[in-house]
Amino acid sequence: MQYNKVEISGVSTAELIVLTEKEKAELLKKAHAGDKAARETLIKGNLRLVLSVLQRFSGRCDQPDDLFQVGVIGLIKAIDNFDTGLDVRFSTYAVPMIAGEVRRFLRDYKSLRVSRSMRDTAYRAMQAREELTAGSDREPTVDMIAERIGADRGEVIAALESVTDPVSIYEPVCSDAGDTLFLLDQLGDGADASDWLDEISIKDAIADLRERERNILYLRYFRGKTQTEVAKSIGISQAQVSRLEKAALDSIKERLQ
Repeated sequence: MQYNKVEISGVSTAELIVLTEKEKAELLKKAHAGDKAARETLIKGNLRLVLSVLQRFSGRCDQPDDLFQVGVIGLIKAIDNFDTGLDVRFSTYAVPMIAGEVRRFLRDYKSLRVSRSMRDTAYRAMQAREELTAGSDREPTVDMIAERIGADRGEVIAALESVTDPVSIYEPVCSDAGDTLFLLDQLGDGADASDWLDEISIKDAIADLRERERNILYLRYFRGKTQTEVAKSIGISQAQVSRLEKAALDSIKERLQ
């Protein structure tokens, strides 16, 4: 992977500017004071640094444009978070930040192909999310991100989902008192369960259950609530809901045998 005199992500590497340490220090102070032009100059003036870091990952990805854009995200994070009061060269701080961003990307990189335009939107959305979070210490909404990058809300959602790994519904998310809670248990079910209940004729069996067990089954299978939501609703733990639900279903099955 050669970067000496090529064009990558629309940037001619032969024309990249190089800043002195003094220029970097002055631009960093201006950028942290809100000078967007200084921030942009800092980014352009450190693209060679990004390329030098990418040399370490040669052959790890068949999409050099992707790596370059991810590296630039790491550079921007370094610019925004660098403490100018420390007696440390900016490149010393930026290199591990850029490398870390690239490593995270490679760790999550999959062979599933997503269009370049959608990937670009996803990267811009992730960058905007980082910037908005840093400014308010709160997770920004999709609408805020969409407004920041000038894209439609649906476009942002689709782009972010395209670079997110799928998760199995049987993925364990936590364990409470020895009972493992799976992602499936956190998914609400909006389907009407009355057909299933009528089909196996369990009305009498349900009537024989204790009131709390009937309430749990009603909330779970008629209202489509998760075990966690049921637990909050009736004031017990999720583990207790899981055990009571299982006991109630076992009792019904035993009655039907």
